[in-house]
Amino acid sequence: MGQSSQPHELGGGLKSRHVTMLSIAGVIGASLFVGSSVAIAEAGPAVLLAYLFAGLLVVMIMRMLAEMAVATPDTGSFSTYADKAIGRWAGYTIGWLYWWFWVLVIPLEANIAAMILHSWVPGIPIWLFSLVITLALTGSNLLSVKNYGEFEFWLALCKVIAILAFIFLGAVAISGFYPYAEVSGISRLWDSGGFMPNGFGAVLSAMLITMFSFMGAEIVTIAAAESDTPEKHIVRATNSVIWRISIFYLCSIFVVVALIPWNMPGLKAVGSYRSVLELLNIPHAKLIMDCVILLSVTSCLNSALYTASRMLYSLSRRGDAPR
Repeated sequence: MGQSSQPHELGGGLKSRHVTMLSIAGVIGASLFVGSSVAIAEAGPAVLLAYLFAGLLVVMIMRMLAEMAVATPDTGSFSTYADKAIGRWAGYTIGWLYWWFWVLVIPLEANIAAMILHSWVPGIPIWLFSLVITLALTGSNLLSVKNYGEFEFWLALCKVIAILAFIFLGAVAISGFYPYAEVSGISRLWDSGGFMPNGFGAVLSAMLITMFSFMGAEIVTIAAAESDTPEKHIVRATNSVIWRISIFYLCSIFVVVALIPWNMPGLKAVGSYRSVLELLNIPHAKLIMDCVILLSVTSCLNSALYTASRMLYSLSRRGDAPR
């Protein structure tokens, strides 16, 4: 069973800023903007607990994964570690299931991006937008890993700026200093049936949605293997996962449930973040959120192409996939 874990065999090319932003982009997926409204409608304000529980689970998993990744940086990441520690069957199964997950994500994200672009340019069919986006990102990934890192760096930066701006506006509104809307305080957390209106069972159900939001946090352990100092980058990314989850998830979701009622009609259709922007009378709220979601799904699609190719490469190196 030939196993090799030479982290630089693919050539490297990722810089420190690339890996740093990749670690942030990994926990800011499109499902945060799209799926959070479903989780809120399910659990009410107690959705904060669902994100907290899911976040704690991710932190523990990332800590354990980082220990192995620092010891043996490898593009196969957890698939390779399972192969070594449990057996070839474990590495084979985990690797192929993980590859298949991202293969399914690729058309899903491409279709979401295409639907947004189609709403702006109705004359071009959705399938053509999907094809062009997928081919363009595939071509970029084929050129070099540096292209992937550079593209993902700017997409991640845009997502970070968008969420921080959202949290800032929400904090100002909650504090009562926002001049363009009659909102303040945090009474929304309990004035519509209490903090946990549907019981603790609804919180557990919402966790099924919130866990999907965190998919991608592990990508940094795969990408860091193609950087100059993978051990340093993996440790830094893992140590920062707590504040990243706290800021980007807990703070932004707190703003949402503090400003809009969890049982607001049409919340699932409109989306939680867009609902907050409309409540604050932000002009072109739909267009703004469409742009943010477009950036997010493009980022996710870009990462899906990269991650699927690296996992397939690792499986091939171990003799578990065609060479």
